[in-house]
Amino acid sequence: MMLKIIPLGGFGEIGLNMMVFEYGETLFVVDAGLMFPEDYMLGVDYVIPDMSYIKQNRSKISAIILTHAHEDHIGALPYLLREVNAPIFGTPFTLGIVRHKFEEHDHVLPLSLHEISPKETLKIGPFELEFISVTHSVVDGVGIAIKTPLGLVVHTGDFKISHNSSDGMITDVNKFAKHGEEGVLALLSDSTNVEKEGYTISAKEVGETLGRITDEGRGRIIVALFASNISRIQQIVNIAEARGRKVVFNGKSVEVSINIAKELGYIYIPKGMEIDIDQINNFPDDKIIIITTGSQGEPMSALARIATGTHKQVNIKEDDTVILSSKFIPGNEKAIANIINNLYKRGANVVYEKISNIHVSGHAFQEELKLMINLTKPKYFIPIHGEYRHLILHARLAEQVGILKENILLAENGQIIEFDKNQGRVQGSITTGRVLIDGKGVGDVGRSVLKERRILSKDGLVVVNMAFDEETGIVVYGPEIVSRGFVFENEKGHLLEDAKCVVLEIVEEVGTDVPDRVDKIRSEIQPALRKYFNFTIKRRPVILPFILEV
Repeated sequence: MMLKIIPLGGFGEIGLNMMVFEYGETLFVVDAGLMFPEDYMLGVDYVIPDMSYIKQNRSKISAIILTHAHEDHIGALPYLLREVNAPIFGTPFTLGIVRHKFEEHDHVLPLSLHEISPKETLKIGPFELEFISVTHSVVDGVGIAIKTPLGLVVHTGDFKISHNSSDGMITDVNKFAKHGEEGVLALLSDSTNVEKEGYTISAKEVGETLGRITDEGRGRIIVALFASNISRIQQIVNIAEARGRKVVFNGKSVEVSINIAKELGYIYIPKGMEIDIDQINNFPDDKIIIITTGSQGEPMSALARIATGTHKQVNIKEDDTVILSSKFIPGNEKAIANIINNLYKRGANVVYEKISNIHVSGHAFQEELKLMINLTKPKYFIPIHGEYRHLILHARLAEQVGILKENILLAENGQIIEFDKNQGRVQGSITTGRVLIDGKGVGDVGRSVLKERRILSKDGLVVVNMAFDEETGIVVYGPEIVSRGFVFENEKGHLLEDAKCVVLEIVEEVGTDVPDRVDKIRSEIQPALRKYFNFTIKRRPVILPFILEV
């Protein structure tokens, strides 16, 4: 029998991380992530992987394994569980975030959640999974050592190699090395930061920078970060404690993460340090640190409301210092820049990644990626989690440290990575792709809809309303032409008046004795008006003719 590894997302893109492991009649899924829409996906809320293969094989699915609690690894889980009812395995913090996510989705089926830890193994049919602690920008991240009938497969999850951590969770290099000594068939390794030379900077260095900025701040310190970054939040709490400042948590997602971390004992906040947002005016400004959401420029986040002056409790003052303690995710740069500009306009001092080391990546740089390969000594190497250029660069890096070129399996979403007793190879493919989520609609927005939205956003809409007498064929109403997002009608009134003449010419040309006259007029109005507007104003609006017979 074949061991199959099938990526459904995350091979050739940042996000959508999801893959299937299959042997015989047993199949399990690792992660179920989403990604946020690209610029051309107008109106789309987010994107999930195409799960057609999982639907086709739902009877084989034995488990869903989650490596950590980031949205690009768990965000599609509510949609996956619409298709399959399988047990979910994850670390305590990951499952805490999952529970909250399903409360928001009004999930009615009982969830089968099972906690895992790096100290235990999990049996799934012919597979045996051992979990390995890894450092990432969220607590409770794990890699997976998967014993299969054909050999050991190591999946790093999202990781970096850090020898010190404020949350005590470090990448267990000894366990990776132990598996390397026993023999690793294949290593699947995170490629996100393969373009970065050297090593990631230490969390200690970031903490020192945050501490220095706090010392220099004369007013309130407002820190925006990823809500799941509990170790960074702990650093800020420690800084506040050392400097006699109170801590305020503001923003729904950060409040949820903190509550889960408190319940699990993953964060320590000294008694009396935490205050409510409504209490900030009871203390001097230089005794307050606000930890909030919105580091990516999200329009409804707490930081966005602070920047625009619409936050109910926090109005920026001249001595306030705002720290964006996270990287700029590609695609969010413009939104983040707008927030930074608005904060400066209100008098705040703003510190962000481009001008200070106030963020450390959760993904390994080149030297750490090399070390992972050297620790595990795999026969086959499979780069995962990254855009195509990242996968290529990671493949080249593996070749540099001794992996044979023919043993580097470079795959994209939907391609099947197969192993038998003799070799591993990329062979065959399954249906996969991206499913767009727009409101409650799942997959009902496709290329044609996106194309129409792009045209609407660029050139607008023109509606033609007309009514004919059913017996005589005479126009009894209209043509009325209304535009939206096309032209300002008071300024271009003659344009729409002339467009009416174009419509009336078509009506005259199509005689009352023509079969299906209304349908013919309707079909001719669209190209005629499109040609007219393109000739007169070089625009191509969407044309919608509404014609009735009364």
